[in-house]
Amino acid sequence: LLFLNVLFFFIEEHAALEHTFIANLSALQFIQVFSATTDTVSWFLLLLLFEIETSLLDSRNQNRRIKPSILLFRGLCYGAICYAFLGYYYELLTIYDTALVSRIDICPLTSDWSLLVDIDEYISLEPENCKLLPSVLFQISSFKIIAPMDTLVSVQYLTLVDLINAGAWILVVVVLELELHLLQKEDSSKIVMDSVFLLKIILYLVLFLAAIYWGFEGDFLDFWDASLWLFAFIFIELNIFQKREPKELFQ
Repeated sequence: LLFLNVLFFFIEEHAALEHTFIANLSALQFIQVFSATTDTVSWFLLLLLFEIETSLLDSRNQNRRIKPSILLFRGLCYGAICYAFLGYYYELLTIYDTALVSRIDICPLTSDWSLLVDIDEYISLEPENCKLLPSVLFQISSFKIIAPMDTLVSVQYLTLVDLINAGAWILVVVVLELELHLLQKEDSSKIVMDSVFLLKIILYLVLFLAAIYWGFEGDFLDFWDASLWLFAFIFIELNIFQKREPKELFQ
C-alpha cells in the first residue's frame, strides 16, 4: 500500500507539472514539483531499513555484516528526505507569493491560464468557469495560475501542514536513531531513555493531528498516506519496545 502511494503521488504531481514548470526543470524546481514522490520513496526504503535493523538488533554478528551497507543506504535516504523537505519549503514560499488580479483582466486571457482547485490540483481556465469566479482573484507567483481567496487560503494551510509533517518525520527518525544507539549501550540511563520516549510521543501526536487535519480538509491521499505511515511505524515501535522491556526501563 505504501508503494502504491508512491505511484499515486507521482501521478498527481506529474499532472500538476502541466500547469507549473513546463520543461527544463532545474534541480530545485524538480524537488518542488515532485517533493511528495521523492519523500515517499525515501521513507519507504528507510522503513525497510528500520525494520531490518530493529528486528536484528540483538544479532550482533549479523549486524556487523550488514551495518556498513545499512549506514550507506540510510545516509542516501536521509539526504533525499532533507532534499524533499527543501521542496516543501519552496512550495510553501511559492503558494504564499501572490498578487491581486481582476477577473475582468484575466478572463480574456484564459487560453494559457490555470485555476487552482486544491493542493497540486489545477484545471484549465475557460471562459465558462472564469465568469463564475469572484471579481478579485490571486495570481500565484509568476505562474499563470489564479485562485479565489478561500481556495488559496485552504491550499496555503495544507502546504504548511505538509512542511510541518515532513519536519516532524525527520525529527522522528533522528529520535529513533538516538534510541537505537542507546539500546545498544549497556549503561543507558532510564531518565534519558524515558525523555527520548516522551519526545517521540509528542512527535507522533503532531503527525496524528496532521493526518486528522488532512482528513477534515478532504485531501484524501495525504490523509491515507499519513495514516499508513503511522500504522507502519507501529511495527518499528513494537520491535524497539521488545528490546527496551528486558532493561526494565519503565519499572
